[in-house]
Amino acid sequence: MNVSTVRPGPQPDEVARVTSTAAELLEVLWGRASTAPASASQLRVLLILEHHEGINLRTLADSLASSPPSTSRLCDRLQATGFVERVVSPSDRREVRLRLSDRGRTFLEDLRRRRQRELQAVLDVMPAAKRAALLEGLEAFCDAAAGQIHHEADSDVRSA
Repeated sequence: MNVSTVRPGPQPDEVARVTSTAAELLEVLWGRASTAPASASQLRVLLILEHHEGINLRTLADSLASSPPSTSRLCDRLQATGFVERVVSPSDRREVRLRLSDRGRTFLEDLRRRRQRELQAVLDVMPAAKRAALLEGLEAFCDAAAGQIHHEADSDVRSA
């Protein structure tokens, strides 16, 4: 009789540790694809605006866990570089809506291409089976993270 031992799946804390290390390595790789002229904080603003077109300053500040004055200064700099546009809300002329400009979209597209090239160089040396496993795991992670973020955002809207 042959009894094989089944190794239990990796525990969430082990996966979290390895994922954190991977994220740090991604930061190093992506650092090679400079985000200039945008700082890391400004890049976060651009990414939020890309997914939440037309949000107001307070909502953006909440998303950044920052104060409205600090967020306004970030947006001032992004507007000066031509990455962000401020538009008066059609429903309330006192409210300003924030949008990613065409130049801001082009910047993000170019940044993603440069980052993808850096990442591609690493993936090229991985065995195909490991790349497939990584893809499957990352897709599941993205689905879970997006679901959690959207759930939290929905809860914030209901409690406001």
